[in-house]
Amino acid sequence: MEKIIYKEESYQIIGKCMEVHNNLGSGFLEIVYKDALEFEFQKANIPYEREKKYDVNYKGTILPHKFYADFVVFDKIILEVKGVSGISDEFIAQALNYLKVSSNQLALVVNFGELKLNYKRVVL
Repeated sequence: MEKIIYKEESYQIIGKCMEVHNNLGSGFLEIVYKDALEFEFQKANIPYEREKKYDVNYKGTILPHKFYADFVVFDKIILEVKGVSGISDEFIAQALNYLKVSSNQLALVVNFGELKLNYKRVVL
């Protein structure tokens, strides 16, 4: 049986995402969901960093453009917030890139743009 990485932490994060979705529903811009999540994380004393910047190292050179993860929660899980009609392969690829540059192992791509909260776990 395969072990689920960061199971408890993921459960807490998704629970807060469900709380936000249950209260706001779908249809808002991503920034509104991020603000609401920040409120929920603070209220629950869940450690996070918003808009965490990552350098991109290309063949030993740091490129001028950076990656910005929506949230890094518990100092080890990247949380990407979407407000669209579905989670596309492009969003999964984006999460994989964030994992590569951050050296983290887990990203959660959470979509608030559907009638029911939708999310995917991306493991590197």
